[in-house]
Amino acid sequence: MFPKGAITLVVLTYAICVAYIYHIETRVNPMGVTKEIIKEGNGPTPTKGATVTVHCTGYGKDRDLSKKFWSTKDPGQQPFQFQVGLGSVIRGWDEGVMNMALGEVARLTCSPDYAYGSRGFAAWGIQPDSVLVFEIEVLQIQ
Repeated sequence: MFPKGAITLVVLTYAICVAYIYHIETRVNPMGVTKEIIKEGNGPTPTKGATVTVHCTGYGKDRDLSKKFWSTKDPGQQPFQFQVGLGSVIRGWDEGVMNMALGEVARLTCSPDYAYGSRGFAAWGIQPDSVLVFEIEVLQIQ
């Protein structure tokens, strides 16, 4: 098992390399979330407690960042709505989405402590202490 600091360093290094290769603007939060902007937004950013509606696809099933575990774009799914900044979702989402503009599409890479931590989320195949990647599009802010 790798120490948490080593995993975070590997994730951040990977994200920076991907951003360099694909010329993606990267903003790093040293607390465990890396944000890669895929498409700039053109609206406001949410304030704490705002209701945000997003499309999201999550990767990291069985510790494989190429394996999808959930998507609001799958048949029968709908956009996901939550109050940002209040702890109703994983910490990586709370912090990452607070810094996203309306219409923005970004890739958030969350270290385990900003995802599901040591408990994982077995129902979706997320192992304990897994790094997760989410592609998120902000559809609405209320």
